Amino acid sequence: MFVDRVKIFVKAGDGGRGCVSFRREPYVPRGGPDGGVGGKGGDIVLLAVSHQNTLLPLRYHTEFRAERGAHGGPGNRTGGGGSELVIPVPPGTAAMDEASGERVGEVLVVGDRLLVARGGRGGRGNRAFLSNRNRAPREAEPGESGEEHWLRLDLSLIADVGLLGAPNAGKSTLLSRLSAAKPKIAEYPFTTLHPVLGVVECDDRTFVLADIPGIIEGAHEGAGLGLQFLRHVERTRALVHVVDASGAEGRDPVADFHAVREEVKAHSPLLLERPQMIAATKRDAAGDPDPLGALQEEGRRLGLEVRPISAVTGEGLPELKRALLRLLDAAAAPELESRA
Repeated sequence: MFVDRVKIFVKAGDGGRGCVSFRREPYVPRGGPDGGVGGKGGDIVLLAVSHQNTLLPLRYHTEFRAERGAHGGPGNRTGGGGSELVIPVPPGTAAMDEASGERVGEVLVVGDRLLVARGGRGGRGNRAFLSNRNRAPREAEPGESGEEHWLRLDLSLIADVGLLGAPNAGKSTLLSRLSAAKPKIAEYPFTTLHPVLGVVECDDRTFVLADIPGIIEGAHEGAGLGLQFLRHVERTRALVHVVDASGAEGRDPVADFHAVREEVKAHSPLLLERPQMIAATKRDAAGDPDPLGALQEEGRRLGLEVRPISAVTGEGLPELKRALLRLLDAAAAPELESRA
């Protein structure tokens, strides 16, 4: 089960209490204060790990509390710090404070860490209050409370190439033929209900391909599954518009292409600045009149390569793989900056 949005509660550890103590040794009358400082509470951090691609584990485990710091002790002994609590998440996970709406940050590549709740500072012992006026202080500080809040975690999958298209355009079938991924395939709209990743091998190289659920008019405003999944396109280096070019049921591939393109543009105009191409699918079922010519003409007008393919017969798939490699070679490095 794929989950890309969850709410969790995090509570960092409280700081340890400072100690009130006086030195007591033979032959040392009136020993001074020697109360130690409390230990720092444990922090809570998000850690991007390679073996996770969903937030599903956090749907059922929503509360995280880090260890508190140990109290200070006599003899100027500092309390031990609370252990850090690490929450593993997939790369591409962003954290938002649920109450204030402020963005906390995000983890983008494996090994990235994000501090989401800072542990409280340990309280000072009575030794810290020694002064010329107060030679025997009997006060100490309690430890500070650790930070706590509800967080909303949003996952945006990171892939090299994103497959975009209207429902039933053939994206899932294409992904299954280009990679070992096994997305659900059927003859009804919105068969794909969550993004699916597949690894494509070509000429001793590999890249990650993402099948994004079908995009319909109004997707940027939440129509269909738009708002849920358009954000998964944001991390891709290149885009492939998968267009049904069979002409079946009177479908106009040029109109379908522009409908999806306009929704992507409305979501984020910067996405259309990335390298793109058009995969004209279902060529095995092309009718008369054949709509491919109009789609190729529109591709030339926009400076986009159009690749006629059939995922059913395999026509054009080897050439498409190599075209995708060329597209990635022309693409910039993955965009890993934090989104505003």
